[in-house]
Amino acid sequence: MRKPRKLRSRKAGLPPGTLVHIGEIKTPSASYSLIDFDEHGLQETRFAEPLALTQHACQHATRWANVYGASSPTDLATVGSAFGLHPLVQEDILNNAQRQKLDAYEDYLYLVLHRYEIQGNALDLVQDQISLIIGRDYVLTFQERPSQTFEPIRQRLRSGHHSLRKGGVDMLAYSLIDTVVDSYFGVIEQLNDYAEKLEDKILGRPDPATLEGIHQLKRCVSHLRRNLHPLREVLGTLHRDAGDFFRADIQLYIRDVYDHTVHILESLEDLRDLATGLLDVYLSTISHRVNLEVRTLTVVATIFMPATLIAGIFGMNFREMPWLADPGGFSYALGCMGVIATIMLLLFWRRRFV
Repeated sequence: MRKPRKLRSRKAGLPPGTLVHIGEIKTPSASYSLIDFDEHGLQETRFAEPLALTQHACQHATRWANVYGASSPTDLATVGSAFGLHPLVQEDILNNAQRQKLDAYEDYLYLVLHRYEIQGNALDLVQDQISLIIGRDYVLTFQERPSQTFEPIRQRLRSGHHSLRKGGVDMLAYSLIDTVVDSYFGVIEQLNDYAEKLEDKILGRPDPATLEGIHQLKRCVSHLRRNLHPLREVLGTLHRDAGDFFRADIQLYIRDVYDHTVHILESLEDLRDLATGLLDVYLSTISHRVNLEVRTLTVVATIFMPATLIAGIFGMNFREMPWLADPGGFSYALGCMGVIATIMLLLFWRRRFV
């Protein structure tokens, strides 16, 4: 799992509201898009500069402005000033190490959400921060890098989806939040598939890489659990106390998203227990393999122990010993060794030691 550099020390001693970007820059240059719509139509426009976005004349009732890669304090200040964003909100948008949270202001709500995806086969968990601002007639979204997270919402708007076009700001905001929360289900499914593969390896022939995979699974689950608990608080607060920004019928949908979050947390609890169980099974399997190998070595050593005893006795430096002067003494000694070893091997076999 990647650990981005946060560089919080860059803000040490600066006054509140100072715009300093903190975190990894995942998009070299920012891009801006605007969709304004209502039940009568839709207009979609893309911009290269923030000033063009703020000066664009909208033709419909609801605006949705999206920004990819907002890492420039100057550009963000331009957008923030046009939409009347508090300096603390602008500061938080530039800080990509925010906890998922909800801040209520007089004319808008500010939400911080996290989106996750797993890249590759080694559980490389990538986190992106999404800042969502819900105003009276607009929605602002700030994403660290271009993604397909909100593309289904755009497609529904373009296709003339009646409830989304007619629903206005609160329906759009709910749809965006629901899309982010639902994306967690895909991550959970990938983690479950990974856990099943680990289980097959453990029950087959585990190796040191299997142990590393178990620890990687535990780290991913722990990280997701730690970040999803604040999201549950955010959605609970949004359902109870955001009546000024969401109609009563939309509040029911917000409650449904909250239920999804609870379900995801329960799934993560199950995954955590599964990862702990896989670690126990791995250690038990390794211990069992060691016990089998030690038992095999013990049986072999025990079978050859009488032969060692006989060879030691006949190797003593005495003048008079049985079979010492007999021409067939060597054969008699080897025969005794073989008979005793055979008898012991049969005894071990009857007792199921071999």
